[in-house]
Amino acid sequence: MRNFTRIISVMALASAAVLAVPAMAADGKVLSIRAAELVQQSPQFKAGADKIKAEFDRRKNELEAEAKRFVDDAEKFKKERDVLSAADASKREKDLTTRQLDLQYKQRQFQEDFANRDRQLTTEMMAKIKGVIVQVAKEKGADVVVQDPIFAADSVDITAEVLKRLQAGGGK
Repeated sequence: MRNFTRIISVMALASAAVLAVPAMAADGKVLSIRAAELVQQSPQFKAGADKIKAEFDRRKNELEAEAKRFVDDAEKFKKERDVLSAADASKREKDLTTRQLDLQYKQRQFQEDFANRDRQLTTEMMAKIKGVIVQVAKEKGADVVVQDPIFAADSVDITAEVLKRLQAGGGK
């Protein structure tokens, strides 16, 4: 009988805990945010995109010019190959192969550098934006902020307010 009483007590406590969780959630304040809209419209992300563009445009243009020169030289070689001596043709072909490998390496390196820099700036911008989101959430007494819900009433969506603060320079 004593074990039966313990089992009933444990079950009663477990039931109370299960029923208490939804009750606590109902008391909590949940807000929502639309992240894609913040990313597209925040001046911080626009500034980051401009910064990356400025950093990598010169390198991109240089790579494109080098690729164009390579293509032009390869076409010229195809036209002249028949009139060149075997030694000259072999030398130019070897030179073109070396240039092609070098160009491919530079292009891969450019893409890696660009991706790394983009990731770094995105991380920095997201930290600033998250700071503004936390600030707004605390001011509104939120317990949780949900990102990109399927549905959120306008009364719980703080995207516009966060964006307004970001545009006012709140996330610098």
